[in-house]
Amino acid sequence: QVQLVESGGGLVQAGGSLRLSCAASGRLFSIYAMGWFRQAPGKEREFVATISKNGDRTDYADSVKGRFTISRDIRKNTAYLQMNSLEPEDTAVYYCAADAFGTGSRSTSEYDYWGQGTQVTVSS
Repeated sequence: QVQLVESGGGLVQAGGSLRLSCAASGRLFSIYAMGWFRQAPGKEREFVATISKNGDRTDYADSVKGRFTISRDIRKNTAYLQMNSLEPEDTAVYYCAADAFGTGSRSTSEYDYWGQGTQVTVSS
């Protein structure tokens, strides 16, 4: 079992930056690929970024590529999402997720554990 807690969300102006954190507890953090997803009001949850167990592979949605960076610190049992050049379209609740058996996926169904989410609001 893994518990995930996101933090770092908030209100920021367009063009600004935020760094989200996902603190993991429970079973060994290092065995899970991690992902970030987001859900805007009235929309389905969508893939943002993923990172493999040892951090050697990352993948990004086209909408965030070049602006967002996913990373992880195994010693701190924490995953991060650095978000730069934020746009109003990035406004959503952001969720981190742990994938116990894969290498990281764009599909929500591949993830076994989810955090409660953190709100990110970007004003124009």
